[in-house]
Amino acid sequence: MEKDLRAMHDWSKYEVQYEIVPGIFTHDDPDVPPETIPAVPARFGLIESSAHGWSNLMAEVSRMNRESDSNIFYKVIYLGRHGQGYHNVAEANYGTEAWDSYWSRLNGDGNITWGPDAELTDLGVLQAQEINARWKEELPRSIPVPTKLFSSPLQRAARTLELCFQGIPTTKPLIMENLREVLGEHTCDKRSTRSYLEAAFPTFEIEASLTEDDELWRADERETEHHLNERVKRALDQIFVTCLQDTYLAIFAHGGVIRAVFHAMDHRPLAVKTGGVVPILLKGILCNV
Repeated sequence: MEKDLRAMHDWSKYEVQYEIVPGIFTHDDPDVPPETIPAVPARFGLIESSAHGWSNLMAEVSRMNRESDSNIFYKVIYLGRHGQGYHNVAEANYGTEAWDSYWSRLNGDGNITWGPDAELTDLGVLQAQEINARWKEELPRSIPVPTKLFSSPLQRAARTLELCFQGIPTTKPLIMENLREVLGEHTCDKRSTRSYLEAAFPTFEIEASLTEDDELWRADERETEHHLNERVKRALDQIFVTCLQDTYLAIFAHGGVIRAVFHAMDHRPLAVKTGGVVPILLKGILCNV
């Protein structure tokens, strides 16, 4: 059925109801214990192991889009979590309780610096390069490369995306404010200035609404789970609706953001490891607000 693409021109008038299409990736299989899934599983977790697995998936997604109602769209979204950052090292060293109550509010401990806007460690860089190697391993098997890329404005996520797609022809990533980690208190989650991001990531685009300074982070207030879920749901809707003509997308962000995305999709709980990638075949139903 011919699709109605008018929503692309004013995404804010629409919201999207999401459903996961099961049976495609191991992450969605309730019989597979989440803790047994590696950060980057073989073939990114594609269940079909034949040489034509990716081609068969693309043909099936194309069929579903062709035969569904005009307001229903199917997309594969590669959800990526940044590689290890210095804040991850600090939390592991001090424990989550001490990290949340004290250390996360500082910029460092005299040995390592994690704030503001924590950078990747050497291991984090290696994890991103391992994702890149997996992509290049799957390209001869016809894995669909995303035609639109989106990133958190925090540099650990943007750097991971950059390294992940190094040498792989695709489009300029777009940095979106609402894809950032939980707001407030933790200095690792206070973003750099727009000017810094423009200089550090010259091959990226940055959404026009992203301010020069971080106007959302508060030293004395941590964002609630409810607000995080609402914020990320709107970002996901914006991405989905403005990309109605694109079937394969990639979003690189953070553990909290991925948790909120799973909430919007009613996905089973899954703690994605640092440097992890979770592909999902998603059905989106456009509804007027």
